[in-house]
Amino acid sequence: MTYQNIETLSWIGDQHGWLRMIDQTLLPTELCEIDCREVETVWEAIKKLRVRGAPAIGIAAAYGVCIGLQTLPPNTDFKAFQKRLNDVVDYLASSRPTAVNLFWALNRMKAKAESLYETENITEISNALFTEAKVIHEEDRRICRSIGKFGQELLRDGDTFLTHCNAGGLATADYGTALAVFFAATEAGKKINVYADETRPLLQGARLTAWELLQRGIDVTLICDSMAAMVMKQGKINGVVVGADRIAANGDTANKVGTYSVAISAKTHGAPFYVAAPVSTFDLTLPNGNGIPIEERDPEEICNSFGKRTAPQGVKVYNPAFDVTPAELISAIITEHGVISPVNQENIAKIVQ
Repeated sequence: MTYQNIETLSWIGDQHGWLRMIDQTLLPTELCEIDCREVETVWEAIKKLRVRGAPAIGIAAAYGVCIGLQTLPPNTDFKAFQKRLNDVVDYLASSRPTAVNLFWALNRMKAKAESLYETENITEISNALFTEAKVIHEEDRRICRSIGKFGQELLRDGDTFLTHCNAGGLATADYGTALAVFFAATEAGKKINVYADETRPLLQGARLTAWELLQRGIDVTLICDSMAAMVMKQGKINGVVVGADRIAANGDTANKVGTYSVAISAKTHGAPFYVAAPVSTFDLTLPNGNGIPIEERDPEEICNSFGKRTAPQGVKVYNPAFDVTPAELISAIITEHGVISPVNQENIAKIVQ
């Protein structure tokens, strides 16, 4: 089975069905799907990175709300329904702290339910929530295509770009954010080459991005994270495109740890540094990146990654999953509504309402 034949996320059956997703922790050696029939399974999938990437996390959470309500008995009263909905939303929100799409999707689902609370009709509200989750899913497909369309215009035939982590179809409902730019450029007839950072410690670039690009027939070269500055100095890179997990009102951008280093290297070597992300990734409540919460993950991801001990027992470990790239290092932000450049609060406000 190839990548083109399988969706990252899909809903199986009617409103009483379940969520099916690719278990991304097994790629690239095994392409396996898992079924999420309980909200706890959705929570675990988000927490353990079986599903990852800001847009995909948001979609999974939206469907997770529907799954969480399936356990209510048939004769549940309205107050019990409200309590269960709030509990499910809060529970899913506790899975990961940085990707704003998680909270955006959960807030959107909760707002949809609250807009119908005056009816106190549990069936009507449940139906509306299921429809809303499907709408969020379908919207992301269109958003990916639009990001690709705007982004590919920044690339020239023969360009070689670098990307960090994975912001492709595995991170979204369609063909990604950062990788959408490469896919769309290729579909437009441009020959594009890509360098993919391996992305320590969980190797999303090696396991996921390289896999996706190979599936699409795009020329990809895998490098260690520490090699990015060197290949830029050697003149091998025409630019950088990365995704984002949260963007502050001034354009400061949180993405997988290591992105900040790549942005500094790009600035030093005169390569444009682009961020590709939907407008739902913007958090306009934060004036700058200082307020973005940074998830710190299990030290074992560094010391004992993929079952192989690589550090001495008892060593202290710091394992932030994300870093923040200042807006002044970002040449442009590519959204589904257009390209934001220069990146500043005024220009962001024109695109993001």
